[in-house]
Parts: sequence; structure tokens; C-alpha cells
Amino acid sequence: MLPSMTSEPEQQIGVGTQDAFQRLWTPHRMAYIQGENKPTGPGADDGCPFCSIPAKSDEDGLVVRRGEHVYAVLNLYPYNGGHLMTVPYRHVADYTELTGPETAELAELTKQAMTALRSASGAQGFNIGMNQGGVAGAGIAAHLHQHIVPRWGGDTNFMPVVGHTRVLPQLLADTRKMLADAWPAA
Repeated sequence: MLPSMTSEPEQQIGVGTQDAFQRLWTPHRMAYIQGENKPTGPGADDGCPFCSIPAKSDEDGLVVRRGEHVYAVLNLYPYNGGHLMTVPYRHVADYTELTGPETAELAELTKQAMTALRSASGAQGFNIGMNQGGVAGAGIAAHLHQHIVPRWGGDTNFMPVVGHTRVLPQLLADTRKMLADAWPAA
């Protein structure tokens, strides 16, 4: 039998009281927990990552598509593989502050993202939305962004429900290339 399949939990000195739980260490998540890449204030010059991403190459910024007013980017801390966001270039916090062309392009890039995700990964459904304000759960409330989270039947298993752990089978750079290649022509 494999070591992970034994009925007795592995004993390790210095890890706390035995409780029969196995642990998946995800130290890369500590950056998110500690607020790395979060703005220091509400202004565009306060370290807003959504304002700095457009100056990077598509590969370095994980940008999948650039429009005139809005761009699509992979979420650095995804809920599911292929989790994208559509983001206006302009530093604006509230949906009601978008111009007509920004609103139209945000909607169009969201539609294109869904098409690309269906084509590249066989997504069967989507969670689409935005959190407006910190009290509504926005991680970066000062710069509006809409989430496009692909879903598949059975994609919520015991890992996120019980283990509060997400299993992502692909590196973000590989996901970015796959989606950019599958993006529909404008």
C-alpha cells in the first residue's frame, strides 16, 4: 500500500496534535492572504495591479485579450482553471461610472471569454459577476473587474468544500496561451 493510503496518520514531530487530517501545504497562497499586489490606497497611483498590468507583455501580465477600453486577464488567484477577469483600462471603481463604450466592450469581451473557455476547455457553465465595494467582497474595490469563472459538472468536490483547497491542473502561463489561441476573432 502507498504511504498516503495507510490507515494510520503519519507522525511528525513539531506539527501539533494528531487529528487524523492530512495537509496540503500551499505556501504560494500566503502572498494573497498577506495582501501582496493589493493597492495601498484607492488611487490609480497607489499600486493598483489592474493599472499596471496593461504596461506588461501579455505573457508577463497574463493578459489574454486587449480591447480598446477593456482587457481580459487571468486571475492570479483563480477559483477554477481558466478564471478570467474583464477589466477597464480606466481606473474606475463603480459599474455606474463606466462610459457607454466601456460597458459595451466589457460585455463583448465577457461573451468572447465564454466562447474561448468553451472551445479550449469544454466549460459547461459559468459564474459571471463583480463585487462592488469591499463590503461586497471585492478584493480590489478601487478598480472595477468582472469575473468569468468556468464551471464543469462535478468540479466542486471535497477539496474546496472540506479542505478549503483548490486543485488547479495547469500553470497560469499555459492557461493564458491556450485561451489566447482559442479566443474568437473580433
